[in-house]
Amino acid sequence: MPAVLERLIQKIKPDKWDALDEIDKRFDEVESKYKFPPKRRYRSMVGPLDDNIIVIEREWKSMAKYEDALLNSYGNPEEQALAAELADIMVQEWREVYLVWPLKV
Repeated sequence: MPAVLERLIQKIKPDKWDALDEIDKRFDEVESKYKFPPKRRYRSMVGPLDDNIIVIEREWKSMAKYEDALLNSYGNPEEQALAAELADIMVQEWREVYLVWPLKV
């Protein structure tokens, strides 16, 4: 069972879904170098969020592994360039992090 669930929520500009798919493939290549776990992608269909929302989920074995991967990848020039491209096709982004409950210490 994962210790941490990461949920990245992005609102994409309506005409930028193909661009997102291309950028996402390149993100996969960079993130694999930093041992990011596989991701699942969901597009909003029904609910309070409009249909230009994508949710990306990953399950991490520990908060330490999550933090380590993020901190190391953020300094990578490839990742920074991709993030800049992503910013041009995105309206908004937020991240949620959930811990398995109840905590087992």
